[in-house]
Amino acid sequence: MNIHEETPEDRWEVEALYDLCFAPGREALSSYRLRDGVPPVADLCLLMRDENGIVAAAIRHWPVRVGGARVLLLGPVAVHPTHQGEGLGAALIRESVARAAARGWRRVMLVGDAPYYGRFGFTRLDGVEMPPPTNPDRVLGLPLLPDAWDGVRGKVSRDAD
Repeated sequence: MNIHEETPEDRWEVEALYDLCFAPGREALSSYRLRDGVPPVADLCLLMRDENGIVAAAIRHWPVRVGGARVLLLGPVAVHPTHQGEGLGAALIRESVARAAARGWRRVMLVGDAPYYGRFGFTRLDGVEMPPPTNPDRVLGLPLLPDAWDGVRGKVSRDAD
């Protein structure tokens, strides 16, 4: 499957995939409060379609601030249940992070499972506070440049720039 940038025409199909994978209540999560009213970083919102033209996997990224520093918030990433275990999520993570670095982003963060995201280089971020009730052990970051997380601390807030 090839990776494509999400287009406005893909929006509802991607939303349906997210609802399928995370349930409609997903928008109550703290990370969604950071996304509310803020457009995603369009050129980092990617998807893959299967041989039937159905969205098999999707990933989005959003701009946020941590203590004044601009940060890329990865997520959500979802893979249709019929395609889980095929490496599609991993391919989207790798590709989107590589594109983020090429476009000048310095750092990426997410809320997720350290054992899964650790294989992509994400580690726990000490001193970075997501809105409650986020478990601090699930707040992970990846520097796209050496030392990009050095001195970046504080509450995560919306970035409407």
